[in-house]
Amino acid sequence: MINREGGSNRMKILVTGCNGQLGRAINEVYKDEIASGEIQLINSDFGVEGAISIDITDLDAVRKIVADEKPDVIINCAAYTNVNAAESDEDTAYRINAIGPKNLAIVSKEADIKLVHVSTDYVFDGTNTVPYVETDTPKPLGAYGRTKYAGEEFVMQNADKYFIVRTAWLYGDGKNFVKTMLSLAETHDEVSVVCDQIGSPTSAIELARAIKVLVPTEEYGIYHGTCEGKCSWADFTEAIFLIAKKNTKVNHITTDMYPTPAERPAYSVLDNKAFRDRLGYEFADWKTAIEEYLK
Repeated sequence: MINREGGSNRMKILVTGCNGQLGRAINEVYKDEIASGEIQLINSDFGVEGAISIDITDLDAVRKIVADEKPDVIINCAAYTNVNAAESDEDTAYRINAIGPKNLAIVSKEADIKLVHVSTDYVFDGTNTVPYVETDTPKPLGAYGRTKYAGEEFVMQNADKYFIVRTAWLYGDGKNFVKTMLSLAETHDEVSVVCDQIGSPTSAIELARAIKVLVPTEEYGIYHGTCEGKCSWADFTEAIFLIAKKNTKVNHITTDMYPTPAERPAYSVLDNKAFRDRLGYEFADWKTAIEEYLK
């Protein structure tokens, strides 16, 4: 850890996209360390009170914030995540999901600091029948996956001390699938949800806890970070309604009955092999995590 002015050993972490679900979760899991003065989080996002505005697509802007703030670690939670919109606006998605991480990677190497970059299950095409491990070859289906995969490549090419963490089906403090379903349950007796896309619903808090374990290490490389177990979106919805005591019926439908601009991977279960093998770290089961989230 870099020794700061006045002999302080406080670790400084720059969080980009601090107002997203994961950014908020990162702030939550470091709450005690922030209070005790062990950790200082430098939050950055657009139009967020108390956060620094930074455009990660601008290399000079990234250089300036790192020179001014002197963080030990960057956690990149900033992303263009609108999967459907990315199909018609791949340029914007590419700037945020690929050029942004490239700039963060370049500057992290120049400053000799660690970079945690969050990626996605969408780098895979979903044709597997067994969980994807970190060494499987990415093959994205659409614009969102292509831009996120390009971001991974740029990080690997330009950074030395990097952790790439692929996650999936994320929900937390903010707009998400869980809240959408609970909102629908208030006004509908039944909802129709796809049952032929399989994945691992992942709590942003669970992912943030894992990133917190990763940060002090030097076990650099690619990680898969999702809650354990798997289900379909329809199964997930039923579990949400059961815990929330909603009587709304869930109709199981196939993907072709609910067409979207972007093609989704049919199977995007990730195996957290690197977390287990390198760090001995286990994620909570998705059912345990959704229960904790709703309660």
